[in-house]
Amino acid sequence: MAALRRFVAILLADLRDRTRSTRFWVVLALVGLATWWCFPALETGKVAVGLDDTRAYYSSAWAGLSLGLMYSTVLAWLGFYLVRGTLVRDFDTRVWQLLVTTPMTRPGYLLAKWASHMAVFTLVMLLGLVVGAIAQWVRAEDRSLDVLELVKPVLVLAMPSLTLTAFFAVLFDMVPKLRRTGGNVLFFFVWLLLFAVTGINMDPSGAEWARQTWFSDPSGMTLVQRNLLVQLAQTAPELDAGSMTVGMSTIEAGAKLFTWTHWQVDLRDLGGRLLWALVSVMGILLLAPALDWAAARTPRGNVAGHHAGRRLAWLDRALRALERSASGVLLSAELRLVLRQRRWWWWLLLAGAWVVQLCAPANAAGIAVIVAWMISLDILARGILREREGHTAALLFTAPHSIQRLLLARIATAMAITWLAALPMLLRLMVSAPTTAPILLLAASNVALAGLALGALCRSARPYELLMAMLAYAGIQGLGPLAVPAVSSGLLLGHVIALPLFAALLFLSWPHLNTIDAPRLPWLRRAGRVSSSPAPFA
Repeated sequence: MAALRRFVAILLADLRDRTRSTRFWVVLALVGLATWWCFPALETGKVAVGLDDTRAYYSSAWAGLSLGLMYSTVLAWLGFYLVRGTLVRDFDTRVWQLLVTTPMTRPGYLLAKWASHMAVFTLVMLLGLVVGAIAQWVRAEDRSLDVLELVKPVLVLAMPSLTLTAFFAVLFDMVPKLRRTGGNVLFFFVWLLLFAVTGINMDPSGAEWARQTWFSDPSGMTLVQRNLLVQLAQTAPELDAGSMTVGMSTIEAGAKLFTWTHWQVDLRDLGGRLLWALVSVMGILLLAPALDWAAARTPRGNVAGHHAGRRLAWLDRALRALERSASGVLLSAELRLVLRQRRWWWWLLLAGAWVVQLCAPANAAGIAVIVAWMISLDILARGILREREGHTAALLFTAPHSIQRLLLARIATAMAITWLAALPMLLRLMVSAPTTAPILLLAASNVALAGLALGALCRSARPYELLMAMLAYAGIQGLGPLAVPAVSSGLLLGHVIALPLFAALLFLSWPHLNTIDAPRLPWLRRAGRVSSSPAPFA
Protein backbone atom coordinates (compact mmCIF):
# COMPACT_ATOMS: atom_id res chain seq x y z
CA MET A 1 0.00 0.00 0.00
CA ALA A 2 2.87 2.37 0.74
CA ALA A 3 4.33 1.75 -2.72
CA LEU A 4 0.91 2.37 -4.27
CA ARG A 5 0.53 5.65 -2.38
CA ARG A 6 3.94 6.82 -3.60
CA PHE A 7 3.02 5.82 -7.14
CA VAL A 8 -0.27 7.74 -7.00
CA ALA A 9 1.43 10.76 -5.40
CA ILE A 10 3.98 11.04 -8.23
CA LEU A 11 1.26 10.51 -10.83
CA LEU A 12 -1.02 13.20 -9.37
CA ALA A 13 1.83 15.68 -8.91
CA ASP A 14 2.80 15.25 -12.53
CA LEU A 15 -0.80 15.69 -13.69
CA ARG A 16 -1.24 18.84 -11.58
CA ASP A 17 1.88 20.32 -13.11
CA ARG A 18 0.59 19.60 -16.61
CA THR A 19 -2.97 20.84 -16.08
CA ARG A 20 -1.89 24.11 -14.47
CA SER A 21 -0.38 25.32 -17.73
CA THR A 22 -2.44 27.23 -20.26
CA ARG A 23 -0.77 25.29 -23.06
CA PHE A 24 -2.38 22.03 -21.89
CA TRP A 25 -5.91 23.40 -22.12
CA VAL A 26 -5.21 25.10 -25.44
CA VAL A 27 -3.98 21.79 -26.86
CA LEU A 28 -7.02 20.01 -25.42
CA ALA A 29 -9.33 22.53 -27.09
CA LEU A 30 -7.50 22.11 -30.41
CA VAL A 31 -7.83 18.33 -30.15
CA GLY A 32 -11.58 18.70 -29.59
CA LEU A 33 -11.83 20.94 -32.64
CA ALA A 34 -9.78 18.52 -34.75
CA THR A 35 -11.99 15.64 -33.60
CA TRP A 36 -15.09 17.47 -34.83
CA TRP A 37 -13.54 17.75 -38.31
CA CYS A 38 -13.12 13.96 -38.33
CA PHE A 39 -16.88 13.76 -38.93
CA PRO A 40 -17.49 15.83 -42.09
CA ALA A 41 -21.00 16.09 -43.47
CA LEU A 42 -21.94 13.86 -46.38
CA GLU A 43 -22.43 16.78 -48.80
CA THR A 44 -18.78 17.89 -48.39
CA GLY A 45 -17.53 14.74 -50.11
CA LYS A 46 -14.85 14.28 -47.43
CA VAL A 47 -14.17 11.23 -45.29
CA ALA A 48 -11.78 10.70 -42.40
CA VAL A 49 -11.94 6.89 -42.48
CA GLY A 50 -13.26 5.19 -45.57
CA LEU A 51 -13.11 2.29 -48.01
CA ASP A 52 -12.45 3.58 -51.51
CA ASP A 53 -15.36 5.94 -52.13
CA THR A 54 -17.53 4.67 -49.26
CA ARG A 55 -17.92 5.07 -45.52
CA ALA A 56 -20.46 3.86 -42.99
CA TYR A 57 -23.34 5.84 -41.58
CA TYR A 58 -22.28 7.80 -38.51
CA SER A 59 -23.42 5.20 -35.99
CA SER A 60 -21.84 4.80 -32.57
CA ALA A 61 -19.84 1.84 -33.87
CA TRP A 62 -18.44 3.75 -36.87
CA ALA A 63 -17.78 6.91 -34.83
CA GLY A 64 -15.87 4.83 -32.29
CA LEU A 65 -13.96 2.97 -35.00
CA SER A 66 -13.02 6.24 -36.70
CA LEU A 67 -11.80 7.73 -33.43
CA GLY A 68 -9.95 4.54 -32.50
CA LEU A 69 -8.06 4.49 -35.79
CA MET A 70 -7.30 8.22 -35.73
CA TYR A 71 -6.01 8.03 -32.17
CA SER A 72 -4.01 4.82 -32.71
CA THR A 73 -2.19 6.43 -35.63
CA VAL A 74 -2.20 10.24 -35.51
CA LEU A 75 -2.39 10.69 -31.70
CA ALA A 76 0.22 7.96 -31.28
CA TRP A 77 2.51 10.23 -33.30
CA LEU A 78 1.60 13.74 -32.17
CA GLY A 79 0.98 12.66 -28.58
CA PHE A 80 4.70 12.02 -28.16
CA TYR A 81 5.40 15.74 -28.51
CA LEU A 82 2.52 16.54 -26.16
CA VAL A 83 3.68 14.47 -23.17
CA ARG A 84 7.45 14.18 -23.37
CA GLY A 85 9.80 16.23 -21.20
CA THR A 86 8.64 15.46 -17.66
CA LEU A 87 11.73 13.41 -16.78
CA VAL A 88 14.03 16.03 -18.25
CA ARG A 89 12.30 18.69 -16.16
CA ASP A 90 12.94 16.67 -12.98
CA PHE A 91 16.58 16.15 -13.96
CA ASP A 92 17.25 19.78 -14.89
CA THR A 93 15.49 21.30 -11.85
CA ARG A 94 17.21 18.88 -9.43
CA VAL A 95 13.86 17.53 -8.25
CA TRP A 96 15.29 14.09 -8.90
CA GLN A 97 17.88 14.58 -6.16
CA LEU A 98 15.06 15.16 -3.69
CA LEU A 99 13.03 12.19 -4.92
CA VAL A 100 15.88 9.71 -4.48
CA THR A 101 16.02 10.54 -0.75
CA THR A 102 12.45 9.21 -0.37
CA PRO A 103 11.39 5.52 -0.23
CA MET A 104 10.44 5.82 -3.91
CA THR A 105 11.75 3.04 -6.16
CA ARG A 106 13.19 3.57 -9.63
CA PRO A 107 10.68 1.26 -11.38
CA GLY A 108 7.83 2.92 -9.47
CA TYR A 109 9.00 6.37 -10.53
CA LEU A 110 9.23 5.44 -14.22
CA LEU A 111 5.89 3.62 -14.13
CA ALA A 112 4.29 6.71 -12.57
CA LYS A 113 5.69 8.90 -15.35
CA TRP A 114 4.47 6.43 -17.96
CA ALA A 115 1.05 6.32 -16.30
CA SER A 116 0.98 10.12 -16.26
CA HIS A 117 1.46 10.12 -20.03
CA MET A 118 -1.35 7.59 -20.37
CA ALA A 119 -3.61 9.72 -18.15
CA VAL A 120 -3.09 12.68 -20.47
CA PHE A 121 -3.93 10.52 -23.47
CA THR A 122 -7.04 9.28 -21.66
CA LEU A 123 -8.25 12.84 -21.07
CA VAL A 124 -7.72 13.63 -24.75
CA MET A 125 -9.65 10.54 -25.83
CA LEU A 126 -12.50 11.16 -23.38
CA LEU A 127 -12.95 14.61 -24.89
CA GLY A 128 -12.86 13.04 -28.35
CA LEU A 129 -15.55 10.52 -27.44
CA VAL A 130 -17.82 13.31 -26.20
CA VAL A 131 -17.24 15.24 -29.44
CA GLY A 132 -17.86 12.05 -31.44
CA ALA A 133 -21.20 11.47 -29.71
CA ILE A 134 -22.21 15.08 -30.38
CA ALA A 135 -21.18 14.76 -34.03
CA GLN A 136 -23.24 11.57 -34.36
CA TRP A 137 -26.30 13.42 -33.08
CA VAL A 138 -25.72 16.54 -35.20
CA ARG A 139 -25.05 14.64 -38.45
CA ALA A 140 -28.26 12.70 -37.75
CA GLU A 141 -27.41 9.70 -39.92
CA ASP A 142 -27.93 7.24 -37.03
CA ARG A 143 -28.81 8.85 -33.70
CA SER A 144 -29.08 5.65 -31.64
CA LEU A 145 -26.30 5.96 -29.05
CA ASP A 146 -24.47 2.77 -28.06
CA VAL A 147 -21.82 3.67 -25.49
CA LEU A 148 -20.14 0.26 -25.60
CA GLU A 149 -19.70 0.32 -29.37
CA LEU A 150 -18.50 3.93 -29.19
CA VAL A 151 -15.85 3.23 -26.54
CA LYS A 152 -14.75 -0.29 -27.53
CA PRO A 153 -12.65 0.62 -30.61
CA VAL A 154 -10.84 3.36 -28.69
CA LEU A 155 -9.92 0.94 -25.90
CA VAL A 156 -8.93 -1.90 -28.23
CA LEU A 157 -7.08 0.10 -30.88
CA ALA A 158 -5.84 3.35 -29.35
CA MET A 159 -4.85 2.41 -25.81
CA PRO A 160 -2.25 -0.27 -26.73
CA SER A 161 -0.85 1.98 -29.44
CA LEU A 162 -0.51 4.90 -27.04
CA THR A 163 1.28 2.75 -24.46
CA LEU A 164 4.13 2.48 -26.97
CA THR A 165 4.12 6.25 -27.45
CA ALA A 166 4.29 6.76 -23.67
CA PHE A 167 7.20 4.30 -23.50
CA PHE A 168 9.14 6.15 -26.19
CA ALA A 169 8.46 9.47 -24.41
CA VAL A 170 10.13 8.05 -21.29
CA LEU A 171 12.96 6.42 -23.24
CA PHE A 172 13.80 9.56 -25.22
CA ASP A 173 13.81 11.63 -22.02
CA MET A 174 16.37 9.28 -20.51
CA VAL A 175 18.83 9.19 -23.44
CA PRO A 176 20.81 12.48 -23.28
CA LYS A 177 21.22 12.84 -27.05
CA LEU A 178 17.48 12.35 -27.65
CA ARG A 179 16.11 14.83 -25.12
CA ARG A 180 15.82 17.76 -27.44
CA THR A 181 15.27 18.36 -31.14
CA GLY A 182 17.24 15.32 -32.27
CA GLY A 183 14.86 13.03 -30.42
CA ASN A 184 11.81 14.83 -31.79
CA VAL A 185 13.06 14.32 -35.34
CA LEU A 186 14.06 10.70 -34.74
CA PHE A 187 10.65 9.77 -33.33
CA PHE A 188 9.04 10.89 -36.57
CA PHE A 189 10.94 8.13 -38.38
CA VAL A 190 10.35 5.64 -35.54
CA TRP A 191 6.62 6.30 -35.88
CA LEU A 192 6.77 5.78 -39.64
CA LEU A 193 8.54 2.46 -39.12
CA LEU A 194 6.25 1.15 -36.35
CA PHE A 195 2.87 2.49 -37.37
CA ALA A 196 3.15 2.73 -41.16
CA VAL A 197 5.61 0.16 -42.50
CA THR A 198 4.47 -2.67 -40.22
CA GLY A 199 0.86 -2.13 -41.24
CA ILE A 200 1.78 -2.38 -44.93
CA ASN A 201 3.72 -5.61 -44.40
CA MET A 202 0.81 -7.19 -42.50
CA ASP A 203 -1.99 -6.29 -44.91
CA PRO A 204 -4.54 -9.14 -44.56
CA SER A 205 -5.90 -8.52 -48.05
CA GLY A 206 -2.57 -9.51 -49.56
CA ALA A 207 -1.18 -12.15 -47.17
CA GLU A 208 -2.97 -15.36 -46.18
CA TRP A 209 -1.17 -15.66 -42.82
CA ALA A 210 -2.23 -12.11 -41.89
CA ARG A 211 -5.89 -13.20 -42.13
CA GLN A 212 -5.34 -16.04 -39.64
CA THR A 213 -2.94 -14.64 -37.04
CA TRP A 214 -3.99 -13.06 -33.74
CA PHE A 215 -1.03 -10.65 -33.98
CA SER A 216 -1.63 -7.11 -35.24
CA ASP A 217 0.48 -4.05 -35.97
CA PRO A 218 0.81 -1.40 -33.20
CA SER A 219 -1.91 0.82 -34.67
CA GLY A 220 -4.40 -2.05 -35.02
CA MET A 221 -5.06 -1.21 -38.65
CA THR A 222 -4.56 -4.81 -39.78
CA LEU A 223 -6.93 -6.04 -37.08
CA VAL A 224 -9.68 -3.76 -38.38
CA GLN A 225 -9.04 -4.77 -41.97
CA ARG A 226 -9.10 -8.45 -40.98
CA ASN A 227 -12.47 -8.08 -39.27
CA LEU A 228 -13.86 -5.97 -42.09
CA LEU A 229 -12.94 -8.70 -44.59
CA VAL A 230 -15.08 -11.15 -42.61
CA GLN A 231 -18.00 -8.95 -41.60
CA LEU A 232 -18.39 -7.02 -44.85
CA ALA A 233 -18.25 -10.23 -46.87
CA GLN A 234 -21.69 -10.98 -45.44
CA THR A 235 -23.29 -7.52 -45.50
CA ALA A 236 -21.48 -5.66 -48.32
CA PRO A 237 -19.36 -8.06 -50.39
CA GLU A 238 -18.67 -5.41 -53.03
CA LEU A 239 -16.47 -3.41 -50.61
CA ASP A 240 -12.71 -3.96 -50.44
CA ALA A 241 -11.38 -3.80 -46.87
CA GLY A 242 -7.81 -3.60 -48.18
CA SER A 243 -8.55 -0.13 -49.58
CA MET A 244 -9.22 1.39 -46.16
CA THR A 245 -7.75 4.88 -45.66
CA VAL A 246 -7.21 6.82 -42.44
CA GLY A 247 -6.88 10.56 -42.85
CA MET A 248 -8.96 13.26 -44.46
CA SER A 249 -9.58 12.61 -48.15
CA THR A 250 -11.99 13.96 -50.74
CA ILE A 251 -14.31 11.88 -52.92
CA GLU A 252 -15.20 13.90 -56.00
CA ALA A 253 -18.40 12.01 -56.82
CA GLY A 254 -19.55 12.02 -53.21
CA ALA A 255 -19.22 9.28 -50.59
CA LYS A 256 -21.45 6.21 -50.66
CA LEU A 257 -22.75 4.87 -47.35
CA PHE A 258 -23.10 1.42 -45.83
CA THR A 259 -24.34 0.21 -42.47
CA TRP A 260 -21.96 -0.58 -39.60
CA THR A 261 -23.53 -0.97 -36.15
CA HIS A 262 -21.33 -3.56 -34.44
CA TRP A 263 -17.66 -4.50 -34.35
CA GLN A 264 -17.01 -8.10 -33.40
CA VAL A 265 -13.62 -8.63 -31.69
CA ASP A 266 -12.37 -12.10 -30.73
CA LEU A 267 -10.59 -12.86 -27.46
CA ARG A 268 -7.44 -13.79 -29.36
CA ASP A 269 -7.46 -10.37 -31.02
CA LEU A 270 -7.76 -8.75 -27.59
CA GLY A 271 -4.75 -10.78 -26.50
CA GLY A 272 -2.79 -9.50 -29.48
CA ARG A 273 -3.62 -5.92 -28.59
CA LEU A 274 -2.77 -6.50 -24.92
CA LEU A 275 0.65 -7.75 -26.00
CA TRP A 276 1.70 -4.23 -27.04
CA ALA A 277 0.73 -2.84 -23.63
CA LEU A 278 2.73 -5.58 -21.87
CA VAL A 279 5.74 -4.88 -24.10
CA SER A 280 5.55 -1.20 -23.14
CA VAL A 281 5.38 -1.94 -19.39
CA MET A 282 8.26 -4.40 -19.62
CA GLY A 283 10.28 -1.81 -21.51
CA ILE A 284 9.66 0.74 -18.74
CA LEU A 285 10.82 -1.74 -16.08
CA LEU A 286 13.96 -2.55 -18.08
CA LEU A 287 14.84 1.16 -18.16
CA ALA A 288 14.82 1.46 -14.36
CA PRO A 289 18.47 0.37 -13.76
CA ALA A 290 19.66 3.16 -16.10
CA LEU A 291 17.70 5.91 -14.35
CA ASP A 292 20.57 7.14 -12.15
CA TRP A 293 22.87 7.21 -15.17
CA ALA A 294 20.34 9.25 -17.15
CA ALA A 295 19.79 11.71 -14.28
CA ALA A 296 23.53 12.36 -14.02
CA ARG A 297 23.74 13.28 -17.72
CA THR A 298 22.29 16.77 -17.58
CA PRO A 299 23.68 20.05 -19.00
CA ARG A 300 24.41 21.19 -15.46
CA GLY A 301 26.13 17.98 -14.49
CA ASN A 302 29.72 16.93 -14.93
CA VAL A 303 29.04 15.26 -18.27
CA ALA A 304 27.35 17.95 -20.24
CA GLY A 305 27.98 16.39 -23.60
CA HIS A 306 28.88 19.66 -25.34
CA HIS A 307 31.37 19.59 -28.16
CA ALA A 308 34.01 22.21 -28.70
CA GLY A 309 33.33 22.32 -32.42
CA ARG A 310 35.42 21.50 -35.46
CA ARG A 311 38.08 23.71 -36.94
CA LEU A 312 36.73 23.62 -40.53
CA ALA A 313 39.51 25.77 -42.00
CA TRP A 314 37.69 25.91 -45.33
CA LEU A 315 34.79 27.59 -43.57
CA ASP A 316 37.05 30.45 -42.40
CA ARG A 317 38.18 31.06 -45.95
CA ALA A 318 34.63 30.88 -47.30
CA LEU A 319 33.31 33.40 -44.77
CA ARG A 320 36.22 35.83 -44.90
CA ALA A 321 34.49 37.95 -47.55
CA LEU A 322 31.66 38.68 -45.09
CA GLU A 323 33.94 40.22 -42.47
CA ARG A 324 34.18 43.65 -44.06
CA SER A 325 31.44 45.21 -41.94
CA ALA A 326 30.10 44.90 -38.40
CA SER A 327 26.99 43.07 -39.60
CA GLY A 328 29.09 40.76 -41.75
CA VAL A 329 31.35 39.89 -38.82
CA LEU A 330 28.30 38.97 -36.72
CA LEU A 331 26.82 36.86 -39.52
CA SER A 332 30.16 35.12 -40.05
CA ALA A 333 30.38 34.35 -36.33
CA GLU A 334 26.84 32.95 -36.30
CA LEU A 335 27.54 30.66 -39.26
CA ARG A 336 30.79 29.43 -37.72
CA LEU A 337 29.07 28.73 -34.41
CA VAL A 338 26.28 26.77 -36.07
CA LEU A 339 28.28 24.78 -38.63
CA ARG A 340 31.22 23.89 -36.41
CA GLN A 341 28.88 22.20 -33.94
CA ARG A 342 27.52 19.87 -36.62
CA ARG A 343 28.46 16.24 -36.05
CA TRP A 344 29.93 14.03 -38.79
CA TRP A 345 26.61 12.31 -39.44
CA TRP A 346 24.97 15.64 -40.24
CA TRP A 347 27.48 16.34 -42.99
CA LEU A 348 27.09 12.76 -44.25
CA LEU A 349 23.28 12.99 -44.39
CA LEU A 350 23.47 16.40 -46.03
CA ALA A 351 25.80 15.03 -48.70
CA GLY A 352 23.45 12.09 -49.29
CA ALA A 353 20.46 14.44 -49.58
CA TRP A 354 22.38 16.55 -52.10
CA VAL A 355 23.13 13.49 -54.25
CA VAL A 356 19.45 12.48 -54.25
CA GLN A 357 18.40 16.04 -55.13
CA LEU A 358 20.71 16.03 -58.12
CA CYS A 359 20.17 12.52 -59.47
CA ALA A 360 16.80 11.16 -58.34
CA PRO A 361 13.35 11.77 -59.88
CA ALA A 362 11.55 14.95 -58.89
CA ASN A 363 9.40 13.38 -56.15
CA ALA A 364 12.36 11.67 -54.49
CA ALA A 365 14.42 14.86 -54.80
CA GLY A 366 11.64 16.80 -53.06
CA ILE A 367 11.67 14.29 -50.19
CA ALA A 368 15.45 14.70 -49.94
CA VAL A 369 14.95 18.46 -49.50
CA ILE A 370 12.54 17.81 -46.62
CA VAL A 371 15.02 15.39 -45.02
CA ALA A 372 17.79 17.99 -45.31
CA TRP A 373 15.58 20.52 -43.53
CA MET A 374 14.59 18.03 -40.83
CA ILE A 375 18.18 17.15 -39.89
CA SER A 376 18.76 20.90 -39.36
CA LEU A 377 15.67 21.29 -37.20
CA ASP A 378 17.61 22.01 -34.01
CA ILE A 379 19.26 25.03 -35.66
CA LEU A 380 15.96 26.39 -36.90
CA ALA A 381 13.93 25.63 -33.77
CA ARG A 382 16.43 26.71 -31.10
CA GLY A 383 18.53 29.35 -32.82
CA ILE A 384 16.36 32.18 -31.53
CA LEU A 385 16.37 30.73 -27.99
CA ARG A 386 20.13 30.55 -27.50
CA GLU A 387 20.40 33.50 -25.13
CA ARG A 388 17.31 32.47 -23.17
CA GLU A 389 18.49 28.88 -22.69
CA GLY A 390 22.10 29.85 -22.05
CA HIS A 391 21.29 32.83 -19.80
CA THR A 392 23.68 35.06 -21.76
CA ALA A 393 21.23 37.80 -22.79
CA ALA A 394 22.14 40.10 -19.90
CA LEU A 395 25.73 40.26 -21.15
CA LEU A 396 25.17 40.10 -24.90
CA PHE A 397 22.43 42.74 -25.13
CA THR A 398 24.44 45.45 -23.43
CA ALA A 399 26.04 46.34 -26.79
CA PRO A 400 24.45 49.20 -28.78
CA HIS A 401 21.77 48.07 -31.27
CA SER A 402 22.54 44.45 -30.40
CA ILE A 403 18.91 43.35 -30.57
CA GLN A 404 18.45 44.49 -34.16
CA ARG A 405 21.85 43.30 -35.36
CA LEU A 406 21.56 39.90 -33.73
CA LEU A 407 18.04 39.34 -35.06
CA LEU A 408 19.11 40.12 -38.62
CA ALA A 409 22.10 37.80 -38.23
CA ARG A 410 19.85 35.01 -36.94
CA ILE A 411 17.46 35.46 -39.87
CA ALA A 412 20.31 35.40 -42.38
CA THR A 413 21.86 32.33 -40.72
CA ALA A 414 18.59 30.36 -40.66
CA MET A 415 17.86 31.20 -44.30
CA ALA A 416 21.42 30.31 -45.30
CA ILE A 417 20.97 26.87 -43.70
CA THR A 418 17.64 26.16 -45.43
CA TRP A 419 18.92 27.44 -48.76
CA LEU A 420 22.11 25.40 -48.39
CA ALA A 421 20.07 22.27 -47.63
CA ALA A 422 18.05 22.71 -50.84
CA LEU A 423 20.85 24.11 -53.05
CA PRO A 424 21.17 21.19 -55.53
CA MET A 425 17.41 21.02 -56.00
CA LEU A 426 17.29 24.78 -56.49
CA LEU A 427 19.99 24.66 -59.17
CA ARG A 428 18.23 21.73 -60.83
CA LEU A 429 14.91 23.56 -60.94
CA MET A 430 16.52 26.71 -62.34
CA VAL A 431 17.53 24.63 -65.36
CA SER A 432 14.59 22.23 -65.77
CA ALA A 433 11.63 24.18 -64.31
CA PRO A 434 12.49 27.86 -63.77
CA THR A 435 8.95 28.71 -62.64
CA THR A 436 9.20 26.24 -59.74
CA ALA A 437 12.54 27.52 -58.38
CA PRO A 438 10.99 30.61 -56.70
CA ILE A 439 8.52 28.36 -54.86
CA LEU A 440 11.38 26.33 -53.41
CA LEU A 441 13.21 29.51 -52.44
CA LEU A 442 10.09 30.87 -50.72
CA ALA A 443 9.47 27.53 -48.98
CA ALA A 444 13.04 27.48 -47.64
CA SER A 445 12.66 31.07 -46.40
CA ASN A 446 9.38 30.28 -44.68
CA VAL A 447 10.85 27.18 -43.02
CA ALA A 448 13.59 29.39 -41.57
CA LEU A 449 11.36 32.30 -40.53
CA ALA A 450 8.69 30.02 -39.03
CA GLY A 451 11.26 28.47 -36.69
CA LEU A 452 12.47 31.86 -35.48
CA ALA A 453 8.98 33.36 -35.19
CA LEU A 454 7.36 30.46 -33.33
CA GLY A 455 10.37 30.12 -31.04
CA ALA A 456 10.22 33.82 -30.14
CA LEU A 457 6.44 33.77 -29.70
CA CYS A 458 6.13 30.55 -27.68
CA ARG A 459 9.55 30.74 -25.97
CA SER A 460 9.90 27.05 -26.74
CA ALA A 461 11.14 24.97 -29.66
CA ARG A 462 8.39 22.36 -29.25
CA PRO A 463 5.57 24.04 -31.28
CA TYR A 464 7.78 24.51 -34.33
CA GLU A 465 9.15 20.98 -34.10
CA LEU A 466 5.60 19.63 -33.97
CA LEU A 467 4.53 21.80 -36.91
CA MET A 468 7.49 20.69 -39.01
CA ALA A 469 6.86 17.03 -38.19
CA MET A 470 3.28 17.34 -39.49
CA LEU A 471 4.28 19.32 -42.58
CA ALA A 472 7.15 16.93 -43.34
CA TYR A 473 4.80 13.93 -43.17
CA ALA A 474 2.36 15.66 -45.51
CA GLY A 475 5.18 16.81 -47.80
CA ILE A 476 6.54 13.27 -48.16
CA GLN A 477 3.09 12.26 -49.41
CA GLY A 478 3.09 15.15 -51.89
CA LEU A 479 0.75 17.36 -49.87
CA GLY A 480 1.05 20.65 -48.04
CA PRO A 481 3.39 23.63 -48.31
CA LEU A 482 6.59 21.55 -48.32
CA ALA A 483 5.60 19.49 -51.37
CA VAL A 484 7.56 21.71 -53.72
CA PRO A 485 7.52 19.50 -56.87
CA ALA A 486 3.70 19.54 -56.73
CA VAL A 487 3.48 23.01 -58.21
CA SER A 488 0.25 24.96 -57.92
CA SER A 489 -0.76 28.60 -57.88
CA GLY A 490 -2.23 28.10 -54.40
CA LEU A 491 1.13 26.87 -53.09
CA LEU A 492 2.95 29.91 -54.47
CA LEU A 493 0.34 32.30 -53.10
CA GLY A 494 0.44 30.62 -49.69
CA HIS A 495 4.20 31.06 -49.41
CA VAL A 496 4.01 34.68 -50.57
CA ILE A 497 1.41 35.43 -47.87
CA ALA A 498 3.19 33.46 -45.14
CA LEU A 499 6.58 35.14 -45.59
CA PRO A 500 5.63 38.66 -44.37
CA LEU A 501 3.38 37.19 -41.68
CA PHE A 502 6.22 35.18 -40.17
CA ALA A 503 8.55 38.18 -40.46
CA ALA A 504 6.07 40.47 -38.70
CA LEU A 505 5.47 37.90 -35.96
CA LEU A 506 9.21 37.55 -35.41
CA PHE A 507 9.91 41.28 -35.21
CA LEU A 508 7.03 41.75 -32.76
CA SER A 509 7.97 38.81 -30.52
CA TRP A 510 11.77 39.13 -30.48
CA PRO A 511 12.08 42.22 -28.22
CA HIS A 512 10.01 40.47 -25.53
CA LEU A 513 11.70 37.08 -25.75
CA ASN A 514 14.52 37.72 -23.27
CA THR A 515 12.92 39.42 -20.29
CA ILE A 516 13.41 39.25 -16.57
CA ASP A 517 10.49 38.83 -14.22
CA ALA A 518 11.37 40.51 -10.97
CA PRO A 519 10.80 38.49 -7.77
CA ARG A 520 7.28 38.76 -6.44
CA LEU A 521 8.06 40.16 -3.00
CA PRO A 522 5.25 42.52 -1.90
CA TRP A 523 7.20 44.09 0.95
CA LEU A 524 10.06 44.91 -1.43
CA ARG A 525 7.69 46.41 -3.97
CA ARG A 526 6.18 48.61 -1.29
CA ALA A 527 9.68 49.72 -0.35
CA GLY A 528 10.28 50.63 -3.99
CA ARG A 529 13.35 48.48 -4.33
CA VAL A 530 12.32 46.38 -7.32
CA SER A 531 9.80 46.60 -10.12
CA SER A 532 7.39 43.77 -10.75
CA SER A 533 7.06 44.47 -14.48
CA PRO A 534 9.15 42.53 -17.02
CA ALA A 535 12.27 44.48 -17.97
CA PRO A 536 13.97 43.76 -21.30
CA PHE A 537 17.73 43.29 -21.37
CA ALA A 538 18.22 46.13 -23.81
